[in-house]
Amino acid sequence: MIRRLVPGETGPTGGPAFTDLLGICTAWGPTSMSVAPDSGAPVEILLADIVSGKPVPPRPSHLARVSARDAELHTLALWPGLETRPLGEWVLRTDPAPTGRLLKRANSCLALGSPGRPLAEAVEEVLAFYAARDRAPMMQVEAGAEVEAALRAGGWVPLGRGEASFRAAPLSRLHRLLRRRGAADTPEATRVGEDAAAVALHGADGTRVAAGSAVLDGEWLAVHGLTVDDRHRRRGLATAVMAGLVEWGAEQGARTVWLHVETDNAPALALYERLGFSEHHVVRYLVPGPASGSAAGEARAAR
Repeated sequence: MIRRLVPGETGPTGGPAFTDLLGICTAWGPTSMSVAPDSGAPVEILLADIVSGKPVPPRPSHLARVSARDAELHTLALWPGLETRPLGEWVLRTDPAPTGRLLKRANSCLALGSPGRPLAEAVEEVLAFYAARDRAPMMQVEAGAEVEAALRAGGWVPLGRGEASFRAAPLSRLHRLLRRRGAADTPEATRVGEDAAAVALHGADGTRVAAGSAVLDGEWLAVHGLTVDDRHRRRGLATAVMAGLVEWGAEQGARTVWLHVETDNAPALALYERLGFSEHHVVRYLVPGPASGSAAGEARAAR
């Protein structure tokens, strides 16, 4: 927090005028310093104009007040054609007309919170729901939560793949960071729906080399399907795609950017760490094990 003089202006009492600025000190020189506020360009301040200054702790992230369940509910906007059914606070979900492979997030029970009935009854409803739709039963749980422990005690076991970290970042901060990395190179996103957009980058021969999509749900912007062709990695293409999607999200009034990244995807985790995404929680998939008494092995499994 910097309090500084406003040259040429008079304060309400007739003396010098002062103004306060809250931000991050990005440079300090012999005669001036630079402060980057939450929004807008960095401000250059002459040291001679500084009246006082003090460090202040960072404001607590609003994400700390968001439960894992509330955060995961934003995934429902990714596939507006899903069939969903509430089961207490759980959500049964399946894609009735999938294109290509079945997706785990779209074809599993979001088992976060309370199902509103004894666990055994809830499990039977889950099994019946997916059996009626020729789907293998699967639960998406918060890793380490009570629901996971209870299901595993009842014979459910980890799927063994797809464990994902839910990562989020304030859009304003990410937007500034990406702009500093080259705003002139930010590709323009193409709207592909009322609340969705996509970015695709192409090589000299016209082939697509990188792509990604974004979906807006309220003030939350989901980024998904971010891919780069193996032959074009380490060229900043993933960052460029992200910049285009975030630019579009900023224009729509989004405040938070989030994504899922599988916990064994080291290159993607490193990228999102550099961009300032922090982990909110981890989700894991459970399926009936031999001890669960389920005979659902004939159903189609999601990948």
